[in-house]
Amino acid sequence: MPESMTNPLEYYARQGMMTDPQTHAGMFESLPKDIPALCQVVQGVLIHVFWAGSYGIELSEEKKQEVQIRQVAHKLARIREIDDRPLTVPRPPEKRLVGNCRDFSTMLCSTLRHQGVPARARCGFGTYFIPSRYEDHWVCEYWKAAERRWVMVDAQVDDLQRKALRIGFDTFDMPRDRFLTGGKAWQLCRAGQADPDHFGIFDMHGLWFIRGNVVRDFLSLNKIELLPWDSWGLITKDEQQLSAADLALLDHIAALTVGDNKSFAEIRSIYETDTRLHIPADWQP
Repeated sequence: MPESMTNPLEYYARQGMMTDPQTHAGMFESLPKDIPALCQVVQGVLIHVFWAGSYGIELSEEKKQEVQIRQVAHKLARIREIDDRPLTVPRPPEKRLVGNCRDFSTMLCSTLRHQGVPARARCGFGTYFIPSRYEDHWVCEYWKAAERRWVMVDAQVDDLQRKALRIGFDTFDMPRDRFLTGGKAWQLCRAGQADPDHFGIFDMHGLWFIRGNVVRDFLSLNKIELLPWDSWGLITKDEQQLSAADLALLDHIAALTVGDNKSFAEIRSIYETDTRLHIPADWQP
């Protein structure tokens, strides 16, 4: 029987295939429970592949390959291999696991789920990296029970990055206009309210790029947090080959992913029944 199709808080409080720490769950036992402190823990064991130079280190090509580690359990194994002290002990930059925004988000998500807090990684675009651009990015959301709302957190941004980016908002409770989910970006561009060429990373941008983040965000809401470059099916389909049915599906899931908890049952149902959104049968996380 599939996991809960009706209760989003129960569903997101449990681990998924990517976030489950498996035999390394004990590494989470002594972690703090407040969000800023948890983010500090994550920042103390991970280093972003593109920010390494700002911390005074040069990554070898072999070290850069750590960004290919998908599952939190495997990340924790590698973290312990590099430095077996408790996660609450910040590592020097050269002893941190290399990752990217997706990894900071899934690691925070995993720690929160371990503590029974509903949490989910979100794929979309940040507005605070390059002026007038929407940069490919991931964040984490958690359910703040006292206020009955999802709170958005950027677990990657530490004091160094906050200063470098001149961030003037609370990264532990982000305004909704500072990060747009893939679905929101898709809606804005399809409605002609934003330029698709302003969305992407490096020399990759456009509606085709946004389409990939729509699907990745949808899958993340089904607890399948892909690497940013994991691609197949609707993500890689040539724009000229997208059918009217494909576009209708993308429009529909984009609307669902920007909805509230009432959209949860349909998000789960579509994933379970529409093979266009399934991961390949031979795919290994």
